[in-house]
Amino acid sequence: MKSHYIRDLQPGTQITGVFLVQTKEVRQKKSGEPFLSLQLTDKSGDVDAKMWDNVEQVVDTFEKNDFVKVAGVPSVYNNRLQFTVHKLARVSDDLVDFGDFFPSSTRDRDEMLAELRGIVAGMANPHLRGLLEAVLADESIASRYKNAPAAKSIHHAWLGGLIEHVLSLCALAKVVTPLYPYVDGDLVLAGVILHDIGKIEELSYERGFGYTDIGQLIGHIQIGLGIVNRKVAGLPDFPPKLKLLLDHMILSHHGELEFGSPKVPLFAEAMMLHHLDNLDSKMETIRGSIERDKVMEGFWTGWSPPLERTLLKKERFLRDEPAGLPEAEPHPAAPHAAPPASPQAGGRRTRPEPAPSLFADRLNDALKGN
Repeated sequence: MKSHYIRDLQPGTQITGVFLVQTKEVRQKKSGEPFLSLQLTDKSGDVDAKMWDNVEQVVDTFEKNDFVKVAGVPSVYNNRLQFTVHKLARVSDDLVDFGDFFPSSTRDRDEMLAELRGIVAGMANPHLRGLLEAVLADESIASRYKNAPAAKSIHHAWLGGLIEHVLSLCALAKVVTPLYPYVDGDLVLAGVILHDIGKIEELSYERGFGYTDIGQLIGHIQIGLGIVNRKVAGLPDFPPKLKLLLDHMILSHHGELEFGSPKVPLFAEAMMLHHLDNLDSKMETIRGSIERDKVMEGFWTGWSPPLERTLLKKERFLRDEPAGLPEAEPHPAAPHAAPPASPQAGGRRTRPEPAPSLFADRLNDALKGN
């Protein structure tokens, strides 16, 4: 049993534990002497680590993706947890339980795959249903689809993260698409299931999470197009124009050229796919950022590079609200609230009630239907 997990590290507490080396760099102090900059990981998260002394004795004894036993002290630097390593030694693979070091979905991956197949079986469009059934019937694809992370580090970066992300998007799509009668729900679902399928070949996850050679050279968008092309080739009756729409959805799902999309979304289903994908990834990035930062004091996280901002720890902010803040004024619609003063009578002008929203009404109806 692993003795210490990264999520449990507390500043100022001496610990000795085994971790996986995700990155390793040899850098120089101002004095010219070397120091080690590492990223250590286990299934609970990752932590930046620095080894300042005795580097020459250990630098050649381990590499990236090795397991190491380290002794040192966590501390806070720039409002982020950092681990100062005093001693380090490589640990043989046969002495560790790999399950302790690779983050994994809390959901059963076979159950998630069965759920996804059920969603596909319920699609009305026979061509899209047939294509997706052919994709998921290919065991070489299905086994990687249920195990792959959705990203190397930004969001859903754990075993089973890809299919968990896709199922989340399917749930969002089923709520949102009925609000827009002109949107083809089956086409949106097909785009959801296929948009990141290239990640089964782009990402490596046998030890640390990283990129394969084809992932580095081509990327998941082009890889995904190749997978879809091969499957459509086995379906001679698949409509060419429908295939063109799927291709565009895969190519445009990042939304903007500067975010890696070869194309921007040019029809409704492609636009919806992009925004649902962006929503789910951003929400998971926020959740993960706050979770990793929970040992830090204060109401704000450290800087989040993916989101380019710091984030409010809302639950802590509400729970630990300082005394003496002014009470909020009662909402005009709240029970027992005084009626708003009339501007003609010299009273304070109040904000008008929001106008009715067709989108809001439809969204509320859809949610009530669930």
